[in-house]
Amino acid sequence: MSFLLGCEKVTVEVPSKVVLHDISLGVDTGQRIGIVGRNGDGKSTLLRLLAGDLEPDAGRVIHTHDTTIGICSQTDSLDPNVSVGTAVVGDLPEYEWASNPKVRAIIEGLLSDIDWEARIGTLSGGQRRRVDLARVLVGEWDVVMLDEPTNHLDMVGITWLADHLKTRWKKDTGALLVVTHDRWFLDEVCNTMWEVHAGSVLPFEGGFSAYIMQRVERERQAAVAEQKRQNQLRRELAWLSRGARARATKPKFHVALAQSLIADVPELRNTIELKRMAMARIGKQVVDLENVSVAFDEHTVLDNITWLIGPGDRLGIVGGNGVGKTTLLRVITGEQPPTRGRVKIGATVRFAVLSQHLDDLAEVGSDPVRVFVGRYSRRTMLDGKEMTPSALLERLGFDKADLNERIEDLSGGQKRRLALMMILLEEPNVLILDEPGNDLDIDMLAALEDLLDSWPGTLLLVTHDRYLMERVTDSQFALIDGHLRHLPGGVDEYVSIMEDARGEAGSPQKTAQGHARKNAAAKGASAITLGQSGEAAHALRTDAADSALDPNDRPALPNSEVRRLKKLISSNEKKIATLEGKIADAEALLASADPTDFERLMEIQAEIASYKERRDALENEWLDAAEALGE
Repeated sequence: MSFLLGCEKVTVEVPSKVVLHDISLGVDTGQRIGIVGRNGDGKSTLLRLLAGDLEPDAGRVIHTHDTTIGICSQTDSLDPNVSVGTAVVGDLPEYEWASNPKVRAIIEGLLSDIDWEARIGTLSGGQRRRVDLARVLVGEWDVVMLDEPTNHLDMVGITWLADHLKTRWKKDTGALLVVTHDRWFLDEVCNTMWEVHAGSVLPFEGGFSAYIMQRVERERQAAVAEQKRQNQLRRELAWLSRGARARATKPKFHVALAQSLIADVPELRNTIELKRMAMARIGKQVVDLENVSVAFDEHTVLDNITWLIGPGDRLGIVGGNGVGKTTLLRVITGEQPPTRGRVKIGATVRFAVLSQHLDDLAEVGSDPVRVFVGRYSRRTMLDGKEMTPSALLERLGFDKADLNERIEDLSGGQKRRLALMMILLEEPNVLILDEPGNDLDIDMLAALEDLLDSWPGTLLLVTHDRYLMERVTDSQFALIDGHLRHLPGGVDEYVSIMEDARGEAGSPQKTAQGHARKNAAAKGASAITLGQSGEAAHALRTDAADSALDPNDRPALPNSEVRRLKKLISSNEKKIATLEGKIADAEALLASADPTDFERLMEIQAEIASYKERRDALENEWLDAAEALGE
């Protein structure tokens, strides 16, 4: 590993606030760094500082002489008058970039639905964002810096980007710095985490999961130290007052290994109890869709969908941009009548949709938060406790200073949390959340998830945030080509379906692939032609991935084999978790069994041994698959 760039004793100030104070950091080759922190704490500022786009108020930024940096910020500087192709590859001759499998894979992964000849000024904000990301990725950089790269990408696009970044450089070469709130993406891509908080930057080894583990341990150690200090103060007070000695309290748990971190943590939610409470609030019928179809101008958006949504169901809906997810939600709530079929909504159902309440906030934008919240006298029940509006807002991350801010001056994340408070106080029994994670930092996403864990009702969630989807829903469904498909395998199954569909489509492309492949083939380049077969499309993506790898680092595997191994890993992880639960239950049963009933004891011990044997076999399969994938 060698040094690429860094900073020494850097301070950055803005009016009334010190964003970064006396920061010293270094970036070495091979590092893949995820930068996290609350909104406004300085993550983007840190990225711009290290890229050389921002001068510090004190200290210095250091770059090695020949280090090249490519940065994709949240706002682009693309020329609105140039074409998409020019913005991405510049003046590079077509036969050069079209014959490059890496460039073709990037264009296919990010721009498959954008006209290569379209002017930048005619694109939507999300399309411009993807063009700018493609522009950075096609360049050859020592360091790539990405600020919220998963915004405007669907789950398939996010998965593609993660795979690209994992295979972009050879081992121990290049460096990545990425600011994102997508926790699944951080775990997939990063081997180091930086937490920006209160003007400082704290480093953590490993991806997001390791970061959370280390953070819990640091907080535990800080709590232990504070407890010791409090105990000393109590003893001092007891001596001074000559009263009873203060009682010392022990920390809840001690972390020696990763397992002990979660040993005392209960299940995220009591699904059976929540369903029972939901049924008491709603009844047996929520929403039934029977052979529902919706068409606009002879274009079918929803095609013959039958879906029974019950009390207490926690359902996630995934799908690409523009496939009809919002239309499906409007049909469920009765706002959009179906072209065919029928929708039956239970008599006691009370809907609440998060996106609608964001519009309501605009009407009271000049009011301070304190005044707005004061209009709500209703209380709500969460986690078996009655909560006032102020207590609910505090749980959603508002402090006393925030209460004095005008609503129009709040950040996007604060407005979204305020809208969620409005929803919960209305006590709906069917909650529909359309991209609730937008504008929320990681800590606030965790607070939102914690809140939803105790909400007793039917939940429908639409989001591209894979972690959030799998965290708060119990079942996932995909909307594909107008049809609703259950995903027993979760988001992994959806991504696999879409990758298979992309490989087997064989349809002409409006984008650079089709245009470039024809010309490159005519010039004897290695690009493939229009109307490509599924195998050719797979080969294209495989070429792009393998081109960034040293043959000695990872064996070349067919794309179908990679998907099979990933499915095996995901399946085995779930089976191992199930067996661990069975082992724990059996061991608890063994501990409570009659010690004189030898036959029963032997039966339980044999059962435990059988579970462990199956678990060990699954772990061996997992390790073999991971090794084959080079993970």
